[in-house]
Formats: sequence, structure tokens, C-alpha cells
Amino acid sequence: MFSKSKINEPGAKAPEAAAKPAAPTSAPAAPAQSDFKASAPKAKPPASVLSSDLHITGNLKTTGDIQVEGTVEGDIRAHLLTIGESATIKGEVTADDVVINGRIVGRVRGLKVRLTSTARVEGDIIHKTIAIESGAHFEGSVQRQDDPLNPGRAAKPAANPAAAPAAAPAESK
Repeated sequence: MFSKSKINEPGAKAPEAAAKPAAPTSAPAAPAQSDFKASAPKAKPPASVLSSDLHITGNLKTTGDIQVEGTVEGDIRAHLLTIGESATIKGEVTADDVVINGRIVGRVRGLKVRLTSTARVEGDIIHKTIAIESGAHFEGSVQRQDDPLNPGRAAKPAANPAAAPAAAPAESK
């Protein structure tokens, strides 16, 4: 019996050994599949393009990217906003990154704002970083803020909150 168990043990171990290499092979395959599944939702969709013949009246809000080639009468909020050369925006623009090639009439808020040589901006720009190319037309004021996307939070540290309410009623009387 002792000799049979020795024969059976190696025989039993051989399939286990064969199964063990299969298990490590299948184990990395599972993370590879889970990595693929994890990266699939993270894949960034392409920018939404509003073509040059499109005229929108109303506000636009997305966490993604927008490329505007047409006309928008309303506010826009996006992650990356690209204003094409033929585009006209009449309203407030708020985005992490703003690239302006066309015309904006209204306030621009962005962490990074870039006015190209074909840009035409009539309004204030509130930014963290800004770049203005030679040839860009800009009429308004420029203000740097650490958090330009949240106007309420940026204004409170800049002004004394206790002094502002006291001054407001005195001015209104």
C-alpha cells in the first residue's frame, strides 16, 4: 500500500502541477480582462462638434469636450472648449481649457485660456493661466484667480466677508 500511495501521489501531483501552471496562466488573464474592462469606461469620447450651420439658443453643459463651429446664444460649461474660427458665442463660457479661434461676447472663465490670432473676445476673462497670440482682438478685463471656475469661492478669500455685507446695506441706503 505504501508503494501504491507513492505512485498515486506523484500521479496526483502531476495533474496538480499541470493545473497549477494553468492557474497562474489563467490568473494573469483575469487581470488582463479586468484591466481591459477598467480602461474601457476610462476611454475618452471624442469631442462633440457643433457644425457651422447649427444655431443653438440655450445653455450647454457637459463634462466632456465641445468644439463649436456654429452659433450659440447661451452659456457653455465643458471640460475642453474649442471655439472655431467661424463660431460665435453670446454668453458666459466656463471650461478647464478654453481655446478661442472665433468670437465670444461674454465672460470667459477657465483654468487655461488661449486666444489665437483669429480670436475676437468682448468680455472679461477670468483665468489661472492665459496665452494671447499676436493678432487676437480682446476688449475687456483680465483677472487671474487660483480657482476661476468657482466664482463664489474665489471671491470670498479675496474680499473680507464681514466687511462686504456691512458695506452693501450702507451703499443701498
